[in-house]
Formats: sequence, C-alpha cells, structure tokens
Amino acid sequence: MLTLASKLKRDDGVRGPRASNPASDSTRRVSVRDKLLVKGWILMEGCTLEHGFPAVAKAMGSASEVAELEANLPCTCKVNFPDPNKLHYFQLTVIPDEGYYQGGKFQFEIEVPDAYNMVPPKVKCLTRIWHPNITETGEICLSLLREHSIDGTGWAPTRTLKDVVWGLNSLFTDLLNFDDPLNIEAAEHHLRDKLSCLSRNNRTVPVQTHLCKRAHPEDFRNKVEDYIKRYAR
Repeated sequence: MLTLASKLKRDDGVRGPRASNPASDSTRRVSVRDKLLVKGWILMEGCTLEHGFPAVAKAMGSASEVAELEANLPCTCKVNFPDPNKLHYFQLTVIPDEGYYQGGKFQFEIEVPDAYNMVPPKVKCLTRIWHPNITETGEICLSLLREHSIDGTGWAPTRTLKDVVWGLNSLFTDLLNFDDPLNIEAAEHHLRDKLSCLSRNNRTVPVQTHLCKRAHPEDFRNKVEDYIKRYAR
C-alpha cells in the first residue's frame, strides 16, 4: 500500500535530470507546499493516495495547523471547510460582539497557495463592508498578509493560519491605526468624525476631552450600520 509518507520519500529520491514541463513543475510545487504543511503532523498508518496525492497531502498536511487554529479561535470567529479533503481552502465568519460592527456577520475566504508557507494565504472578504482597511470589493489591508513589510510585521514562514484569523478578527476591534488605509474614503470619514468629536468636546467640556478617544462618531457609525443591515445579516 502506498502511503503518503512513502510517496514523499519516493519523490525526494527520484529527481534525475529531465526536461522541465508545466505539469511536472506544478506537481513539484504542490509537493513542496504539502511537505511544508506536513511538518509537525504525524501521518496515520494506512493513509493512501487513492484520490490523488495533492488533495490528500493538502488535507493531511495542513491538519496540524487546522487543529491549532480550531483550538485557538477567537470567540467571535467560526471556520468552515466546504470540502474536508481540501483543508487548504476554508471560510471564516467573524461576528463582532462590540464596537462599530457589532451585530454584523462578515464572511472571508482563505486559500493556502502552493508556495505556502513562504508566502501568505490569499484572503478575500465576501461581505460588502464600510471599513478603512477593507474595500467594498473585498480586498484587505492587513500587515501580516504582506510578503514585504519594512516595519517587520509582514508575512514570515513562522506565521500560521491561526495568526491570519486573529489578524482578520483584529480588523473589527482596532480602528486606531489608519496610516496606510485601503479604503481611503472610509478612513477619511472615520477621521473626520473623530476630529469633529474632539473639537466639539474641546469647546464644551475641555476637562473631559480625553473621553473623545472612546466616542463613536455617529455619521461613520450610521453608515457602518446601514451596510450591516443591507449586506451582513
């Protein structure tokens, strides 16, 4: 019986010189990614390749990270794997329990690419949202998903799927740093209302100006809630 472990060992041994072609190159790329995902995972005896090596390897290989992810999910997050044989693709639901986005249900799709973990997973927001770091078409600005980051907070091979999920969850709890927003209009909207709040409190209750930092600008909040009612229920 051909096991996944023996298949990996055989693939490592058979690397004679031969002409490159797209199909074999693709298989080798998948194998590299799968072996990276297999790291730390103890294969069950009898795991065969009846359904094709890529599907089995991706499913079994990412299982250790999936187990870590599911054991450390934020209480506001749920994950779903549409195909149990393809653990390299899953969906994340974030249901914030406080802040601007409370009451909304936001869906993300996460796909682990062939070159993982040298490159980050591909993430897209499936729910239309009014957010400084998420465009209305689903692109996301999150530092740990960047392959190259000058501040050292970008992607690194030591990061895992758990880090990605916690990072996405933080988009709904931390609205403080918009130095590099993706949705510039939404960022300016939030900043404009925040400055308006600061100015209003400076005129009326100077001694309590610091409370503005915890205030929720009504205009920005109203638009966020409108999007939630229309798209995130």
